[in-house]
Amino acid sequence: MSGPRPVVLSGPSGAGKSTLMKRLMKDHEGVFGFSVSHTTRNPRPGEEDGKGLNKLPMLLGATLLPVADVFSSEDLEMSSSFSCPNESEPTDEDYHFTTRQVMQEGIDNGEFIETAEFSGNFYGTSKAAIEDVRAKNLICILDVDIQGVRRIKETDLNPIYISIQPPSMEILEKRLRDRQTETEESLQKRLEVARIDMELSKEPGVFDVVIINDDLERAYEELKEILNEEIQKVQAKS
Repeated sequence: MSGPRPVVLSGPSGAGKSTLMKRLMKDHEGVFGFSVSHTTRNPRPGEEDGKGLNKLPMLLGATLLPVADVFSSEDLEMSSSFSCPNESEPTDEDYHFTTRQVMQEGIDNGEFIETAEFSGNFYGTSKAAIEDVRAKNLICILDVDIQGVRRIKETDLNPIYISIQPPSMEILEKRLRDRQTETEESLQKRLEVARIDMELSKEPGVFDVVIINDDLERAYEELKEILNEEIQKVQAKS
């Protein structure tokens, strides 16, 4: 496979992934890209097939799974197809529109790194979509949960695996409470998911590096340093 290595970013909600990712994109325009997801739903008025390389990505796994789900270690071994009846459809997203039969065949053939089902429609990210980004000399960012990380490891994408983690559960809880967007029940479930994520991030060989986001500037500098070699490769060919 040619092109710059993709980057897998993972970590619990509230760890600071989105903040770091947005700043990275702002400081390095024309360096990073996002794959276009596939769906079996019909296009809506104004939607065109196959756009969206420069939009923020659909979060693989984390966005597509119900917020209320809490994963045990056993859950992390389940299949790569999810059903999310309680979750709204991903928004602000462009798609490759396809049929259910064609997408199912692709899933069966291992062509997707992540899939989900919502209201009878499939959504997913294909290996080919990621390669399309790489072919444009862009670093493809994949924002995934721990399940997505493990599935990507079963592919030949060879990305850089980075985990963004909070310094402690106490600080993470404060960050989530300060958002004032959660009920107490949903907050506790998010914290349970985060606890599992933090523990699994410590497993040897899962990530190339784990960044503890206790200081945003320091975390950002560390992230840039990790990606500097790939960034320079892209800029040299631009």
